[in-house]
Amino acid sequence: MKNTTWDNFIIARKHYRSETQALFLKMPELQIFQQKLINSRIPSYALETPVVYNKALDDICLDSEIKMILVADNPGRREQEAGNCRYLVGNSGKIAEKFFRDNPVLGMDFRKNVIILNKTPVHTPRTGELRDLCRIGGTGLKAAIDQSQRMMAGLLLEFHKALNSGGNAVPVWITGYSEMKKGGIFEAYTNELKEIYKGAKLRENIFLYRHFSMNQFTIDLKRQAAAGEPLAETLLRIGAAYRQKFLW
Repeated sequence: MKNTTWDNFIIARKHYRSETQALFLKMPELQIFQQKLINSRIPSYALETPVVYNKALDDICLDSEIKMILVADNPGRREQEAGNCRYLVGNSGKIAEKFFRDNPVLGMDFRKNVIILNKTPVHTPRTGELRDLCRIGGTGLKAAIDQSQRMMAGLLLEFHKALNSGGNAVPVWITGYSEMKKGGIFEAYTNELKEIYKGAKLRENIFLYRHFSMNQFTIDLKRQAAAGEPLAETLLRIGAAYRQKFLW
């Protein structure tokens, strides 16, 4: 990274860490509601990290080459384990890592060249269970989780600006667009993105895709591939089309 880019990245990273910590302190009953949700599942497990900061960002240094920001949903079981506290280290992450490894033409090492953010740092076993968590915790918790989404949207813009401050063109891939629609789990995230990216040139560098989970991303890519079209161009075309449909 250039020195300016690195300095801006450090500021964004510190902000992300402090915002995550503050969010946890604002929701003292969160872990009680989360454990209640977890205990309703078979098998259950012990909650270790209610609000997860992605510690993989602490591995980034001045010499790191960041080529992409990828936005996933929220931390699952593996991500919240104290020994991890990293995003996309479960099955979806393994599928994403394999996709880039199997397509070296993209020039992307998923674990070295990509930083991962989420639409919320609040843990649930499955993303859809954020709705169940809100039902257990009531309107106050729902409002706090919506606020966490707005916070993460703001942090995305902060990281996006930081990584582009050195004259680079670092794209953002947002995976899992289905719950970003009106009435979806991540409606608050979508609305905040629309507001804070309004008029910004960087918004044309955001692309939306299906989830990596259950090979949805790969299946959709194969379905929409055009004969003779380079993979990179196909990805840009698909991601831009979904952006226009769900964002702007």
